[in-house]
Amino acid sequence: MESNDPKKGRKRLAITMGDPAGIGAEISVKALNKKDVYDAAIPIIIGDKAALEDAVRFCYLDLKLHEIQDPSEATGEYGTIDYINMNLLQPGGWEYKKVSALCGDVCFQYIEKGIALALARKVDAVVTAPINKESLHMAGHHYSGHTEIFAEYTHTPQYAMLLASGIRTDRKLCVIHVSTHVSLREACDRVKKARVEEVIRLADYAMKLLGYEHPRIAVAGLNPHCSEDGLFGHEEADEIIPAIEAMKNKGYAVEGPIPPDTVFVKAMGGAYDIVVAMYHDQGHIPLKITGFVMNPTTGQYTSMSGINVTIGLPVIRTSVDHGTAYGKAGEGRASEESMLDAIDAAVRIAENWERYKAN
Repeated sequence: MESNDPKKGRKRLAITMGDPAGIGAEISVKALNKKDVYDAAIPIIIGDKAALEDAVRFCYLDLKLHEIQDPSEATGEYGTIDYINMNLLQPGGWEYKKVSALCGDVCFQYIEKGIALALARKVDAVVTAPINKESLHMAGHHYSGHTEIFAEYTHTPQYAMLLASGIRTDRKLCVIHVSTHVSLREACDRVKKARVEEVIRLADYAMKLLGYEHPRIAVAGLNPHCSEDGLFGHEEADEIIPAIEAMKNKGYAVEGPIPPDTVFVKAMGGAYDIVVAMYHDQGHIPLKITGFVMNPTTGQYTSMSGINVTIGLPVIRTSVDHGTAYGKAGEGRASEESMLDAIDAAVRIAENWERYKAN
């Protein structure tokens, strides 16, 4: 007999609210005001009642808040936001647009709770709203960002940051990084054969989780023109090319190194499914050019699409690909587009998780 349970088959997602002084609560409630989110997901916000009530009010949304203690209690009904109240904030007890140790500690505790629920398999994935690194450090939590927090709390030594834009459109670009939050000098030093091989493997794994059965991987060079036979550097010959050849011999569909000034154009044109970038800005800049659009007259963003996924964890973590946007926090005008992308990606990965997680 078929089950009549309306929750059956939908993925349970924990959405960590992010920095209360930023736009996290706002973009979370705005995203959950979209009925189609509930077709595939049962979203649960981990945050504070005071901040969520604020967000619903200043966004002028007709939504109910339903406090729960455990994800199993979630109703998963459109029009009602299920949330776990961490009781860390009092009404008016924090200030929007302002860096503070209070908000840094609060958002850290939301993340801890989300990770714990994912490790306990009480949720299928964690979707994170933005945090502020300065606030995080003021509170004594010395991490470069979400990626490093998730890696430490899940005891994951090998991981990589994947960015994607346009995953709900025809203009897709996916990028994964050999290094991220380090100086440019250190980033060059981190381009080693073993690490490049590991990121190629993670690129293949990531795209399979996103639904690509046979991913085509491009590897960017580090130097201009991929060093032009040693004229502009030696990393391609010493580290990158040997890594690519080793992974080809293992059966991966990988090509490169390809000059950084053309590889992203080729990926956007459909030649590749994902690009392995050598350092933070090499991958982030093309991603944000494709996903972010600014009105030249007002200086306001009219589109902010894109996601951040930590690949290699024993749990699923997706995120928005933007910051706390203090300048517009508390005003009801932040775009939920990236949050919707992150929710969509979390569901996709959760649907493929059992098939590929062992790989």
